[in-house]
Amino acid sequence: MSQHPSSGASPSVSSSPPVSQTAVAAPVPTPTASSPPPASPSKPTPKPATATPPRPGSARTVGAIQPGNTPTGITGQSNGQVDQSMLIYLDPKCMAYRPDATSLARLLSHGRLGGTGRLVILPVDQGFEHGPARSFAANAAGYDPRYHFELAIGAGCNAYAAPLGFLEAGAAEFAGEIPLILKLNNSDSLAGGEPCPALTGSVDEALRLGCAAIGFTIYPGSTLRNTMYEEIRALGEEAKRKGLAVVVWSYPRGSGLSKEGETAIDIVAYAAQIACQLGAHVVKVKLPTSHIEQAAAKKVYEKERVPIATLAERVRHVVQSAFNGRRILIFSGGEAKDTASIFDEVRAIRDGGGFGSIIGRNSFQRPRKEAIDFLQTVMDIYAGRTK
Repeated sequence: MSQHPSSGASPSVSSSPPVSQTAVAAPVPTPTASSPPPASPSKPTPKPATATPPRPGSARTVGAIQPGNTPTGITGQSNGQVDQSMLIYLDPKCMAYRPDATSLARLLSHGRLGGTGRLVILPVDQGFEHGPARSFAANAAGYDPRYHFELAIGAGCNAYAAPLGFLEAGAAEFAGEIPLILKLNNSDSLAGGEPCPALTGSVDEALRLGCAAIGFTIYPGSTLRNTMYEEIRALGEEAKRKGLAVVVWSYPRGSGLSKEGETAIDIVAYAAQIACQLGAHVVKVKLPTSHIEQAAAKKVYEKERVPIATLAERVRHVVQSAFNGRRILIFSGGEAKDTASIFDEVRAIRDGGGFGSIIGRNSFQRPRKEAIDFLQTVMDIYAGRTK
């Protein structure tokens, strides 16, 4: 099944009824005097072919997802909503094939944006990454891990992501109130060198805490990137087998890139592709600039006239790089900035076909009521309830 996300056309699906999967036993002839001798045991009579069950994502499987049983608001269109290849995760028939389907459905179905195909996630790993004062002094309530559970729940976020310690401090108290994402690797800012996060959590700890997904950061551009790639491949395989979705933070960084190159359009698009190739269900990247880092890529962008002049065009190109919109691509809020600028970025993400935002410092560093109003405005922009 193929579907170009930007075409707006629905994929072709089969309307024929499913093929029966019940094998018909071959008749056993009654021996008679004139009957030929039975076949040699070494050459058994071939059994009738049994219908092969449809694989997830096949036309027959997706064809079962019709308006009558499609989750409200999940239309499979290319405007940032979940397309047909993601709808398979929400089809009950898929569960036998993909135990991670239920967890991905939890992320897509929860909160104010539940059922729209959009996501707004609250991430709070900054205490580990940048230190407590830099992260929480602007709003001292944030020193308490429970505050972030309350903020994510109060705002109606799709999920809350954090390292092991923060989730352990509130997972029992807020059990079942919001899907959780356990960040399995983290870095501190106490030493320089090539970025390579330490493993700080496990899939089993995510299960113990009742999480819907694991989170993992990779740094394309680091000389140690292959270590990260191998770690998330193994952790992703375990997570999917045990029923958890996989969210990858793909942040280009390291000696292989200039500072400007970390957010260059060609590099961000490449980072999104790498995360998808490593098996992520959801990919988080930074918003790209129009800078092109690689000389070889620059020639292609110019020759093919890839549209990257506006932020919405650049978002659309990165979505295209994430398997043509067949993986969920969300964008980070980045460093603290003024509210109007953030809302402009959210509109560009929406207009470019992005699936949503993962916003940390720009939300939890505000007073609680202001933070909730801010996050809900972001959600309303994505949902089309406000401009």
